[in-house]
Amino acid sequence: MPRPRRSKNGLFLKSSNDSSERLIEIGRIVRSHGLDGCLKVRSYLETPEVLYDLSELLVGCNVSEAHRYPLETVGIGKVFFILKLGGIDDRDAADGLRGAPVWMPAEKMGKLPEGEYYWREIIGLQVVTEEGRKLGRIEAVFPTGSNDVYVCREGEREILLPAVDEVVRRIDTGSGVMVVRLLKGLVES
Repeated sequence: MPRPRRSKNGLFLKSSNDSSERLIEIGRIVRSHGLDGCLKVRSYLETPEVLYDLSELLVGCNVSEAHRYPLETVGIGKVFFILKLGGIDDRDAADGLRGAPVWMPAEKMGKLPEGEYYWREIIGLQVVTEEGRKLGRIEAVFPTGSNDVYVCREGEREILLPAVDEVVRRIDTGSGVMVVRLLKGLVES
Protein backbone atom coordinates (compact mmCIF):
# COMPACT_ATOMS: atom_id res chain seq x y z
CA MET A 1 0.00 0.00 0.00
CA PRO A 2 1.21 3.52 -0.68
CA ARG A 3 2.49 5.57 2.24
CA PRO A 4 1.86 9.29 2.54
CA ARG A 5 4.41 11.76 1.32
CA ARG A 6 2.16 14.77 1.57
CA SER A 7 -1.50 15.51 1.34
CA LYS A 8 -2.83 18.33 -0.79
CA ASN A 9 -5.56 20.93 -0.67
CA GLY A 10 -6.47 23.70 1.59
CA LEU A 11 -7.22 24.59 5.13
CA PHE A 12 -9.87 22.47 6.77
CA LEU A 13 -11.22 21.11 3.54
CA LYS A 14 -14.93 20.58 3.26
CA SER A 15 -16.37 18.43 0.52
CA SER A 16 -19.87 17.58 -0.50
CA ASN A 17 -21.28 14.07 -0.43
CA ASP A 18 -23.59 14.66 -3.39
CA SER A 19 -23.04 11.73 -5.74
CA SER A 20 -23.87 13.77 -8.86
CA GLU A 21 -21.04 16.27 -8.31
CA ARG A 22 -18.50 16.44 -5.51
CA LEU A 23 -17.41 19.96 -4.71
CA ILE A 24 -14.43 21.23 -2.76
CA GLU A 25 -14.27 24.49 -0.87
CA ILE A 26 -11.18 26.19 -2.30
CA GLY A 27 -11.35 29.55 -0.57
CA ARG A 28 -13.43 32.24 1.09
CA ILE A 29 -14.26 35.69 -0.28
CA VAL A 30 -12.72 38.33 1.98
CA ARG A 31 -13.70 41.51 0.13
CA SER A 32 -14.27 43.20 -3.20
CA HIS A 33 -11.23 44.20 -5.23
CA GLY A 34 -11.53 47.35 -7.31
CA LEU A 35 -14.72 48.81 -8.75
CA ASP A 36 -15.61 46.30 -11.48
CA GLY A 37 -16.82 43.41 -9.30
CA CYS A 38 -13.58 41.51 -8.75
CA LEU A 39 -13.31 39.40 -5.60
CA LYS A 40 -10.36 38.89 -3.28
CA VAL A 41 -10.42 35.27 -2.07
CA ARG A 42 -8.40 33.68 0.77
CA SER A 43 -6.99 30.59 -0.95
CA TYR A 44 -7.18 27.11 0.55
CA LEU A 45 -5.32 25.66 -2.45
CA GLU A 46 -1.75 24.48 -2.29
CA THR A 47 -1.48 24.80 -6.07
CA PRO A 48 -3.90 27.53 -7.20
CA GLU A 49 -2.79 27.18 -10.84
CA VAL A 50 -5.65 24.67 -11.20
CA LEU A 51 -7.92 27.74 -11.46
CA TYR A 52 -6.54 28.54 -14.92
CA ASP A 53 -8.24 25.43 -16.34
CA LEU A 54 -11.71 26.20 -14.96
CA SER A 55 -14.58 27.81 -16.82
CA GLU A 56 -16.82 28.28 -13.79
CA LEU A 57 -16.84 28.33 -9.99
CA LEU A 58 -19.59 28.06 -7.42
CA VAL A 59 -20.19 30.53 -4.60
CA GLY A 60 -22.49 29.98 -1.63
CA CYS A 61 -22.69 29.33 2.09
CA ASN A 62 -22.94 25.59 1.48
CA VAL A 63 -22.90 23.16 -1.43
CA SER A 64 -26.67 22.93 -1.79
CA GLU A 65 -27.09 26.73 -1.98
CA ALA A 66 -24.05 27.51 -4.15
CA HIS A 67 -24.62 29.40 -7.42
CA ARG A 68 -22.58 28.80 -10.56
CA TYR A 69 -20.67 31.73 -12.06
CA PRO A 70 -18.62 31.83 -15.24
CA LEU A 71 -14.95 32.45 -14.43
CA GLU A 72 -13.80 35.38 -16.54
CA THR A 73 -10.34 36.07 -15.13
CA VAL A 74 -8.14 34.92 -12.28
CA GLY A 75 -5.04 36.40 -10.69
CA ILE A 76 -2.99 34.26 -8.32
CA GLY A 77 -0.98 35.40 -5.31
CA LYS A 78 0.68 33.53 -2.43
CA VAL A 79 -2.25 33.57 -0.01
CA PHE A 80 -5.07 35.13 -2.03
CA PHE A 81 -6.41 35.00 -5.55
CA ILE A 82 -8.45 37.60 -7.39
CA LEU A 83 -11.48 36.43 -9.36
CA LYS A 84 -13.70 38.13 -11.89
CA LEU A 85 -16.94 36.16 -12.11
CA GLY A 86 -19.59 36.67 -14.78
CA GLY A 87 -22.64 38.53 -13.47
CA ILE A 88 -20.74 40.23 -10.65
CA ASP A 89 -20.17 43.57 -12.35
CA ASP A 90 -19.67 46.17 -9.63
CA ARG A 91 -18.29 46.68 -6.14
CA ASP A 92 -21.72 46.41 -4.48
CA ALA A 93 -22.41 43.00 -6.05
CA ALA A 94 -18.94 41.82 -5.01
CA ASP A 95 -19.41 43.11 -1.45
CA GLY A 96 -22.65 41.12 -1.24
CA LEU A 97 -20.60 37.92 -1.52
CA ARG A 98 -18.17 38.80 1.28
CA GLY A 99 -17.58 35.83 3.57
CA ALA A 100 -18.99 33.28 1.13
CA PRO A 101 -17.09 30.07 0.36
CA VAL A 102 -15.89 29.41 -3.19
CA TRP A 103 -16.30 25.86 -4.53
CA MET A 104 -15.00 23.88 -7.49
CA PRO A 105 -15.69 20.36 -8.82
CA ALA A 106 -13.44 17.82 -7.09
CA GLU A 107 -12.62 15.98 -10.31
CA LYS A 108 -10.94 19.11 -11.69
CA MET A 109 -8.19 18.82 -9.06
CA GLY A 110 -6.28 16.27 -11.13
CA LYS A 111 -4.51 13.03 -10.24
CA LEU A 112 -1.70 13.05 -7.68
CA PRO A 113 1.50 10.99 -7.76
CA GLU A 114 1.59 7.65 -5.94
CA GLY A 115 1.61 8.12 -2.17
CA GLU A 116 0.08 11.61 -2.21
CA TYR A 117 -3.54 12.26 -1.26
CA TYR A 118 -6.06 15.05 -1.36
CA TRP A 119 -7.41 16.01 2.03
CA ARG A 120 -10.87 14.87 0.91
CA GLU A 121 -9.41 11.35 0.62
CA ILE A 122 -7.95 11.52 4.14
CA ILE A 123 -10.89 13.04 6.01
CA GLY A 124 -13.21 10.30 7.24
CA LEU A 125 -10.66 7.46 7.23
CA GLN A 126 -10.86 5.02 10.14
CA VAL A 127 -7.57 5.10 12.07
CA VAL A 128 -6.13 1.90 13.55
CA THR A 129 -2.77 1.07 15.08
CA GLU A 130 -0.45 -1.52 13.58
CA GLU A 131 -1.71 -3.83 16.36
CA GLY A 132 -5.34 -3.34 15.18
CA ARG A 133 -6.56 -0.98 17.95
CA LYS A 134 -9.21 1.44 16.66
CA LEU A 135 -8.40 5.06 17.48
CA GLY A 136 -11.18 6.98 15.70
CA ARG A 137 -11.66 8.83 12.42
CA ILE A 138 -9.78 11.64 10.71
CA GLU A 139 -11.96 14.74 11.12
CA ALA A 140 -9.66 17.50 9.87
CA VAL A 141 -6.27 18.18 8.37
CA PHE A 142 -4.12 21.25 8.85
CA PRO A 143 -0.76 22.30 7.47
CA THR A 144 2.22 23.06 9.71
CA GLY A 145 4.84 23.89 7.10
CA SER A 146 7.02 20.78 7.15
CA ASN A 147 4.12 18.30 7.19
CA ASP A 148 0.37 18.14 7.61
CA VAL A 149 -1.28 17.07 10.86
CA TYR A 150 -4.30 14.74 10.89
CA VAL A 151 -6.89 15.26 13.61
CA CYS A 152 -8.15 11.84 14.76
CA ARG A 153 -11.19 11.93 17.02
CA GLU A 154 -13.19 9.30 18.88
CA GLY A 155 -15.78 10.79 21.23
CA GLU A 156 -14.05 13.38 23.41
CA ARG A 157 -10.55 12.03 22.70
CA GLU A 158 -8.48 13.80 20.07
CA ILE A 159 -5.12 12.66 18.74
CA LEU A 160 -2.97 14.87 16.53
CA LEU A 161 -1.09 12.66 14.08
CA PRO A 162 1.81 14.15 12.12
CA ALA A 163 1.66 13.06 8.48
CA VAL A 164 5.13 11.52 8.43
CA ASP A 165 6.23 8.02 7.47
CA GLU A 166 7.23 7.13 11.05
CA VAL A 167 3.60 7.64 12.21
CA VAL A 168 1.40 7.01 9.16
CA ARG A 169 2.36 3.53 8.04
CA ARG A 170 -0.28 2.86 5.40
CA ILE A 171 -3.28 4.53 3.79
CA ASP A 172 -5.89 2.48 2.00
CA THR A 173 -8.52 4.84 0.61
CA GLY A 174 -10.35 1.92 -1.01
CA SER A 175 -11.16 0.33 2.34
CA GLY A 176 -11.20 3.66 4.22
CA VAL A 177 -8.39 2.83 6.65
CA MET A 178 -5.24 4.56 7.87
CA VAL A 179 -2.76 2.43 9.81
CA VAL A 180 -0.55 4.32 12.27
CA ARG A 181 2.32 3.69 14.63
CA LEU A 182 1.86 5.68 17.83
CA LEU A 183 5.16 7.21 18.84
CA LYS A 184 5.86 7.96 22.49
CA GLY A 185 4.02 11.11 23.57
CA LEU A 186 1.34 11.10 20.84
CA VAL A 187 -1.31 9.61 23.14
CA GLU A 188 -1.88 9.97 26.85
CA SER A 189 -1.40 6.66 28.64
